[in-house]
Amino acid sequence: MPIQQRKENKTEQETPPVQMLDLRAQYESLRQEIDAVLSEILSSGHFVLGRHVESLEREVAEYHGVKYAVGLASCTDALHLSLRALGIKEGDEVITTPFTFIAAAEAIAYVGATPVFTDIDPKTLNIDPSGIKKRVTARTKAIIPVHLFGQPADMDEIMDIARQHGLKVVEDCAQAFGAKYKNRHVAGIGDAGCYSFYPSKNLGGYGDGGMMITNDPEIFKKVRLLRNHGTTGPYKHSFIGYNSRLDEIQAAILRIKLKHIDTYNQNRRTLAELYTSIIGNSVQCPVEMPDRSHVFHQYTIRSPQREKIRESLKKSSISSVVYYPVPLHLQEAFKNLGYRKGDLVESETAAREVLSLPVYPELDPEKVRFIAEAVVKALNE
Repeated sequence: MPIQQRKENKTEQETPPVQMLDLRAQYESLRQEIDAVLSEILSSGHFVLGRHVESLEREVAEYHGVKYAVGLASCTDALHLSLRALGIKEGDEVITTPFTFIAAAEAIAYVGATPVFTDIDPKTLNIDPSGIKKRVTARTKAIIPVHLFGQPADMDEIMDIARQHGLKVVEDCAQAFGAKYKNRHVAGIGDAGCYSFYPSKNLGGYGDGGMMITNDPEIFKKVRLLRNHGTTGPYKHSFIGYNSRLDEIQAAILRIKLKHIDTYNQNRRTLAELYTSIIGNSVQCPVEMPDRSHVFHQYTIRSPQREKIRESLKKSSISSVVYYPVPLHLQEAFKNLGYRKGDLVESETAAREVLSLPVYPELDPEKVRFIAEAVVKALNE
C-alpha cells in the first residue's frame, strides 16, 4: 500500500536532521518476528547453510519465476562465481559499465579476464547498448549490465547483442531487487542474476549476504559447489572452490523482509514521485523508462551545480551522497587498462553531476518535502 502523505505543516526549525537511511525504523516494525526467529536459530545451534538458507533460495527463485537460487556471502561473490561457472577465464574480455560500484569489474579481474568499459546512457545512467556493440571483439565472452540505482537496463537490446555474438549475460542486480523489465523481474533475464543483501539494499539483511539465480542447471550446480570449497561429499573436493556461504541468521531475516519487498519498493516509488513533483523543474530527476519498474534504491538527481546543492543541504542537516565520484575506468586499480580522462564522456560528466538524496520505505513524506524544497532553495540562492 502506498505511503499516505501527511498534511502537517512543519517549519525548517522543527525538522530534525535527515539521514540517508534509517535501518532502525524497519527493524522496529518487524521486531517481534525477527527477535523470535533469532532466538530460534541461536537455540538450534545451526548457523550456516541450514533450513532458512534453503527456504530463502526456494522463495527467491519462486518470486522471480526461475528454477534455481544459491545463497552466497555477497553479491561480489555471486558475480565472481557466476563468471567462473560460465568458464570465463584469463585472456577473455567482459564488457561492463564504468559508472557503478567496483564489484562487477573486480569479479571480472578475479577470473583473470579483462574488464572492457563502455559508456552510459545519460538519461538512465545504465550501460548504453550502442556502445556494447562497438566493444565486441573475438575475445569478448560476456556482458555484465548493472541495473543501477534500481533502474532496469535495456535488456532486450543487450540480450540481442549477446545472441548475435554468442555471449553470456550476468546481471548485476545488487541495487534492484524487485525491479521489472517488461513485466519480468530483473536477474531472471540473462544467464545469471546476482543480488546483494547488504543492509542498505532494498532487500537487506543485518550483515553481508548475496545470491545468484538462474534457469541453467549447470550454472546452478557449479556455483553451489564453488561456494563451499568445491565439496561433493564429506571432505571430498572435486575442484578448488571458495568459502562463500550464507548464514542462517541472514537468511531468516531476509525471509521475513521478502514478504514485504513489494510494499517497500512501492513506498520508495511513491517518495520518488513526490521528490520529482517538487524539484522536477530545477534539476534532472531520475526517469522511469517505458515498460520498466524502477525500485529507487537511490533517488539520484543531476545538476552542474551539484556541489552548491550538497553544501546547502549539509547546512540544513540533510544527508546526501555522491554515487559515484570516480568512474571505474579512471580508478587507480584499473590504471593498467590504459583509459584516459575524456574516453567515456557521459560517465565522467555524470560523476561530476550526480547526487543521491535520502530515500527508504519508512521515510516520512514531510521530510521528503523538506529535502526537495531545500534543493530548490539552494539553486535559487
